[in-house]
Amino acid sequence: MLGERASGILLHPTSFPSRGGMGDFGPEAQRFIEFLASARQRLWQVLPLSPLGLENSPYSSTSAFAGNPLLVSLEVLARHGWIDSGKLSSLSEDDGDINYDEVRAQRIPLLREAADNFLNAAGGGERQRFAEFSSRNAWWLDGFVLFDVLKQQHGGTSWKQWPRELAHRDQGALNRARRDLARELDRDRAIQFAFFDQWNALREQCRRQNIRVLGDVAIFVNYDSADVWEHPDIFRLDSELNPEFVSGVPPDAFSATGQYWGNPLYRWDVLQQRGYDWWVQRAQWALQCCDLVRLDHFRGFESYWEIPANEQTAVNGHWVKGPADDLFHRLREALGGLPFVAEDLGMITPEVHAFRERLQIPGMRVLQFGFGNPGAHIYLPHRYEQNTVTYTGTHDNDTTLGWWKHSAAEHEKRAVQAYLGNASDGIPWAFIRSAMHSIADLAVFPLQDVLSLDSECRMNTPSRRGGNWTWRYRRDALKPELAKKLADLVEVTDRAQK
Repeated sequence: MLGERASGILLHPTSFPSRGGMGDFGPEAQRFIEFLASARQRLWQVLPLSPLGLENSPYSSTSAFAGNPLLVSLEVLARHGWIDSGKLSSLSEDDGDINYDEVRAQRIPLLREAADNFLNAAGGGERQRFAEFSSRNAWWLDGFVLFDVLKQQHGGTSWKQWPRELAHRDQGALNRARRDLARELDRDRAIQFAFFDQWNALREQCRRQNIRVLGDVAIFVNYDSADVWEHPDIFRLDSELNPEFVSGVPPDAFSATGQYWGNPLYRWDVLQQRGYDWWVQRAQWALQCCDLVRLDHFRGFESYWEIPANEQTAVNGHWVKGPADDLFHRLREALGGLPFVAEDLGMITPEVHAFRERLQIPGMRVLQFGFGNPGAHIYLPHRYEQNTVTYTGTHDNDTTLGWWKHSAAEHEKRAVQAYLGNASDGIPWAFIRSAMHSIADLAVFPLQDVLSLDSECRMNTPSRRGGNWTWRYRRDALKPELAKKLADLVEVTDRAQK
């Protein structure tokens, strides 16, 4: 249950106009939190903060636990003495879209230099904090840094392409790697220490302003990840460690062949015998990093689409029952509650609705989906219940302005105008007001909609290869009058702190 009414903004940290070609946890992140506070917003929603994998997607990560090194602010490291600030003169001041190749070329050498400086010269207090971080998080950190350094040593190739003794985790080979690569492993640990130190500082700034952070956990993980490499026994792999079955969704009105995601599926029977230990650790860690967690592809916990790995499309898959209530009873026991939001969008069965309602986990309602036909009206405010999070759009949608100008059919536009009336300050703000006026406990809007931006500012187009996850806002975008407009709306819709 979400509790009292509030509203917030969806913005991934990569979208800050930070130096170095990509958003990070530095000064612009701090300024954004100040903007949230002045706008009386009490929620900041982010996408997964993990290291990037395929197509630079935050949902395609090399670890379910580690942080994305590119989000570490070099400016903050310089302030703390990890690197001379003069070394940062090469960082781009541009606040345009992200070019990930250029970002890596700019940032990674400086980040490694800073980590080396820290390892060589850190004072006793900092060294003790680093040792405590490394010891406390060894359960995931040691496996991740070994995976990450070995991946670097092998030119970024998948772990399946490494020498067999490393791919199959021969203990002698792993021990030799730990010995021979000890310095590189410590450097990676230091970078993770910096990531979580900076993220926790932002969390503390949010707490002081009574702002909660809503994080995001993808149900599946990448085959080429530290998680699959380190824990092959909990995934559907054959004796040669190749996937037997993979994830996706079936054919529908949008795709005649469905979506073949390719993530390895879990051995839920093995996890059940172990008390779902890996999932308990994942949920506990996510809730150490955030206050609430959005569960992506929630329906997959009730039933998931199983595709033989040798197929080329999702056509020949079939539905398989997931762990459902059994997993969530264990999570409730371990966590003391279920502080989750269920991503329950798309074709959701009555069984999935009943499953979510039994658990009393709030679902999502996206206004942009509500105007197509009478069956879509479940996404409109007059059909909401309180224990709901309503959105103008998500990271997978076009911006509201882009949808209105380029995608909305004429009958959808007529429905919008009938429902929302005269939008004198634009369709995005009409959507924001409708979400805020609703009875849903939480109302969330992408920053692109607050700024009334067009389609070129869209975050992600599902199934499109390349060009996603690159948007950043301009340095002058967060104007005081915009904060006041939001704050006034918070007050009149009773979403202010009591």
